Amino acid sequence: RNFFTKRTKELKPAVQSAPGWKLFGKVPPRENLPKDSKIIQQEYEARTGRMYKPPPSSARRKIIEFEPLSTTALILEDRPANLPAKSVEEALRHRQEYDEMVAEAKKREIKEAHKRKKIMRERFKQEENIASAMVIWVNEILPNWEGMRATRRVRELWWQGLPPSVRGKVWSLAVGNELNITPELYEIFLSRAKERWKSFSETSSENELEDPGASVADREASLELIKLDISRTFPSLYIFQKGGPYHDLLHSVLGAYTCYRPDVGYVQGMSFIAAVLILNLEEADAFIAFANLLNKPCQLAFFRVDHSMMLKYFAAFEVFFEENLPKLFLHFKSYSLTPDIYLIDWIFTLYSKSLPLDLACRVWDVFCRDGEEFLFRTGLGILRLYEDILLQMDFIHIAQFLTKLPEDITSEKLFSCIAAIQMQNSNKKWAQVFASLMKDNKEGDKNHSPALKS
Repeated sequence: RNFFTKRTKELKPAVQSAPGWKLFGKVPPRENLPKDSKIIQQEYEARTGRMYKPPPSSARRKIIEFEPLSTTALILEDRPANLPAKSVEEALRHRQEYDEMVAEAKKREIKEAHKRKKIMRERFKQEENIASAMVIWVNEILPNWEGMRATRRVRELWWQGLPPSVRGKVWSLAVGNELNITPELYEIFLSRAKERWKSFSETSSENELEDPGASVADREASLELIKLDISRTFPSLYIFQKGGPYHDLLHSVLGAYTCYRPDVGYVQGMSFIAAVLILNLEEADAFIAFANLLNKPCQLAFFRVDHSMMLKYFAAFEVFFEENLPKLFLHFKSYSLTPDIYLIDWIFTLYSKSLPLDLACRVWDVFCRDGEEFLFRTGLGILRLYEDILLQMDFIHIAQFLTKLPEDITSEKLFSCIAAIQMQNSNKKWAQVFASLMKDNKEGDKNHSPALKS
């Protein structure tokens, strides 16, 4: 019974004095504290009676170690002791090369610093312009919208891009509400859409057997296509993906629209338009703007896939294409590359899929001001911007390039190209050219436009 007690009492003094780790309890302090290197050296000198002299730094560097400060500094180092020394000419040449490298590096640093400063200055200037423009929009233009919207000053300010804080409000006012949709009406169609989704999910197998006609198409449009498209809407932002903050909101707006306009239904590409509106407007306002926007003649023709109307738009586009970019027009013609190959995707999504989001919003700004004409003018601006590149490409590469535009496209370059596009042909503007094509079609004469011919 007293065996362990007796042993621990006997071992206790030894354990306390022993240095190192202890398995249980506190580690006792070491008797010998760690000595400084200088103290050790002094003790060694006192014991041996010799003074220790460290070798000179240059000799130590040559014999013991070879550590250049950088790769460029290698050329300034003396060779190790086991290799022949550099000649005077070689050392001078290395020094000159090193000085040139340092000068080039300094030039690059100065150039990059100037570039960064320039970017920062432009950014600050842009922020100041946005801030001053916002004050004008909020205090002067929006309170007197009807009287000021068509003035030259407002149109010039509009061209420069709308401040993000007033963008949604201006879009709503510019698009209008000819359909007289109210927030209450949106709630009615949203609840109807939710009921349909619920009934489809509960009785999908029964409906598949009983009603293989229109209800199946409706189910596919409202459930499968919408869900699939939402996950592919601005995938880099992640906010419209499942679980994201705007996923259900986008689903609701698109679902309510399919119930509101069953004659149009859901068409791929609508999700991008609804998403841009949701980012700038409240839910009900986004639905109102969405429904009115898709009710415009151009959008209605494309989303209802009205081939005859689409051909007229392509024909009008080609008239101005040939007028503004004759070399590129002939190049496209030589490969039989028609506007539908690239324009359909641009018009369906109002450039929100093809251009960076901030640039697409600026295109939307002027589109709300000028209407459908600006969509086709933007298309010509893109072709003008990349004209030199496109002239060197064949059919396949042109189609691939225009389907996926470069990501580094800037608003300044694009809008300068758009501004250079003249939407006038033989003293006729876009609306007049399009009206004459409509008239020619009614009279049965389709020989005036190469696109209508094809």
